[in-house]
Amino acid sequence: MLIVAGTLYVDPTGRDAHLASCVEIVRQARSAPGCVDFAISADLVEPGRINVYERWESDEQLLAFRGSGPAGEQVTAIRGAEVHKFRISGVEAP
Repeated sequence: MLIVAGTLYVDPTGRDAHLASCVEIVRQARSAPGCVDFAISADLVEPGRINVYERWESDEQLLAFRGSGPAGEQVTAIRGAEVHKFRISGVEAP
């Protein structure tokens, strides 16, 4: 299992528009083979921060979904990013 998680930073005045442009991406990801969960959401404290959380069954399925990556307008809106991929060896209740 893989988890991709982190933060994106955009202009606070453009955050809502950026998130709205991601709605279809979230729908596509959630229906993609191997996607366990996929969420992109506004941070409750920092106005320019977007939280990213994805769970995938395998690298191959993640890469198949990623394809060429985000659209040009989405990339230009991102001022910074701290996103990492984590390999999970086990899952248990908290």
